[in-house]
Amino acid sequence: QTGIKAIDLLIPIGRGQRELIIGDRQTGKTAIAVDTIINQKQVHSLTNESDKIYCIYVAIGQKRSSVAQIVKKLEDAGAMDYTLIVSATASEAAALQFIAPYSACSMGEYFRDNGMHALIIYDDLSKHAVAYRQISLLLRRPPGREAYPGDVFYLHSRLLERSAKMSEEKGSGSLTALPIIETQAGDVSAYIPTNVISIT
Repeated sequence: QTGIKAIDLLIPIGRGQRELIIGDRQTGKTAIAVDTIINQKQVHSLTNESDKIYCIYVAIGQKRSSVAQIVKKLEDAGAMDYTLIVSATASEAAALQFIAPYSACSMGEYFRDNGMHALIIYDDLSKHAVAYRQISLLLRRPPGREAYPGDVFYLHSRLLERSAKMSEEKGSGSLTALPIIETQAGDVSAYIPTNVISIT
């Protein structure tokens, strides 16, 4: 349950699923993600440990002030009791921005592999791809479309394919992913958006 009626009624998100949040800047993508985290409070208040959902928010290439605002909003809502924040801000090295979602995903896999449930939000994978492009160009790897390296699809597929719902014999845990992609002027046919659309 995201707490947003339009999503929960029309496209309910199952545990272990990947669901892309895509749109231009300032269209409320992060707001949807943060509201989803806050809405898990009622699920987390349950006594049964196997029903609780732990949330991980990954901020990639954002301003420090933006991350601080999100943390404040989560603290005010009492959501930090079950939420982890992994942040690699715009002022940090491209290598840190590149590695942040993978390290956060490993944290999510800990919950998944131990029979618990986790929700991970990647905000956003457009900036993640830009950081990877920067590293690849510095390493003199041959550029492809939009100067991204040839393995940029693998960059996101190996991250998002780690989201899963485990079988009963593996503990019944799950890792649900909500990747965010920022488009330019509503162009969903650009390179990175089409890649992530095909994965989710």
